[in-house]
Amino acid sequence: MNDLNRMSGILLHPTSLPSPYGIGDLGDEAYEFIDFLEDAGCRLWQILPLTHTGFGDSPYQSFSAFAGQPLLISPAHLVKLGLLESFELHNCPVTDEDQVNYGVIIPWKQLIFRLAYERFLTRDTIDINLRKKFRDFCSQHRYWLEDYSLFMACKDIHAGKSWLEWEDKYRIPTEELKEELKGTLSEDIGYYQFLQFLFFTEWSALKEYANEHGIKIIGDIPIFVSMDSADVWANQKLFQLDEKGYPLSVAGVPPDYFSATGQLWGNPLYNWELHEKEGFSWWISRIKSQLSNLDILRIDHFRGFESYWSIPYGEDTAINGKWIKAPGEKLFKAVEHALGKNLPIIAEDLGIITKEVAALREAFHFPGMKILQFAFESTDESDYLPHRFTSARCVCYTGTHDNDTTCGWYRTLDADCKKKVQLYTNTEPGRDISRGIIKLCLGSIAAYAIFPLQDILALGSEARMNTPGVAAGNWGWRYKKNDLTPSLAEELKELAVLYGRY
Repeated sequence: MNDLNRMSGILLHPTSLPSPYGIGDLGDEAYEFIDFLEDAGCRLWQILPLTHTGFGDSPYQSFSAFAGQPLLISPAHLVKLGLLESFELHNCPVTDEDQVNYGVIIPWKQLIFRLAYERFLTRDTIDINLRKKFRDFCSQHRYWLEDYSLFMACKDIHAGKSWLEWEDKYRIPTEELKEELKGTLSEDIGYYQFLQFLFFTEWSALKEYANEHGIKIIGDIPIFVSMDSADVWANQKLFQLDEKGYPLSVAGVPPDYFSATGQLWGNPLYNWELHEKEGFSWWISRIKSQLSNLDILRIDHFRGFESYWSIPYGEDTAINGKWIKAPGEKLFKAVEHALGKNLPIIAEDLGIITKEVAALREAFHFPGMKILQFAFESTDESDYLPHRFTSARCVCYTGTHDNDTTCGWYRTLDADCKKKVQLYTNTEPGRDISRGIIKLCLGSIAAYAIFPLQDILALGSEARMNTPGVAAGNWGWRYKKNDLTPSLAEELKELAVLYGRY
């Protein structure tokens, strides 16, 4: 990544945007947030994976590594397209404006999406160009869209169950059965293709607006994919599965900062030998697809490309896993050969980082990450303290979506660590702590300085986005429209100028 000009930015997933429809979407409020970024002198907007989430609503557990999140489709946009009437949005269920109530909002959005699709098929007043654009989209994205839409249609006829619970002929389908299903399930398949068309139409327009206003979007892909996904179902040989499709081993991490028993993610592991035989074509397609929708790509759990933690399927925790070598260098050389060198990729190099992992990241000139909260977990010296940074080729964060907010985190520190924070940032407890850590981030030599919006607003633990290892209560936080004031934008702009990031 050659562009290492000093920039600042905000971490905020689109689901956290304000919206009258129960969840943030790609409508007017997203454009207003970009306007705020511009006014605040921030040139980076970092988001979480945009993919279609599955059970648990986590952006890191999706039905597809390629498909977009239908929940982000703007209902107001469907009205503009003539697919819905304004009054039909008045029955949106009332939800807490501070939190997304997925259990309530998902059924409602599915209802209006089905209605919009029915009208897209039947209404004579629908713009003929919209139908042509839809056909062109399906043709352009056929390499992933066909498997995804068939997979989702099959999930519907199995009441949403994981594909591992389907009868054998659906769980491991022949090509003949797939062709047959494309006929019998054509309407449902078309529905899921239509939702993807709507999502990517809206996302492309939003990204174009951001770029026109000098804002770059940093996206995110998890290293692993969900077991219950079109990717695994349609490409079973590319994963470590038995002959019936069940995983042999699953992904996770050993005990670390976040958990004493490690993290048992449960994702299927890659059959790297076959990926290599196929020239890593699936990975090349995945990264190419993401880079076509983003300006910069953050790869989550980068260390898994050097060695990954393999846990026997059926274990209750991640403790009894082992490290197994992965072909990271061969993979990224293949990606470079296909897509070019100096790709705009950030490596999430947190956790147990060995010299081999660091060497892999350096070999491809990927910036790593520095999390300032980690610098104050003890009174000892830490490589996460800004005075220990040795290169500008990194991204400095106050915290990420997996951390508590800065104010919430500070309250959990012991007295000596709190004193270290106060002395290092020259601040007093309270709102100043959050501002002090943000200023440390901005003042560091790191090329990019990024902070969650929760830290800008100096919010407590109630605004935390995710708690690793906790299954419920995550991914729901939203800010209120009046939180982003002109005076706040001016304050951030002054800081960006002060620290040479404007």
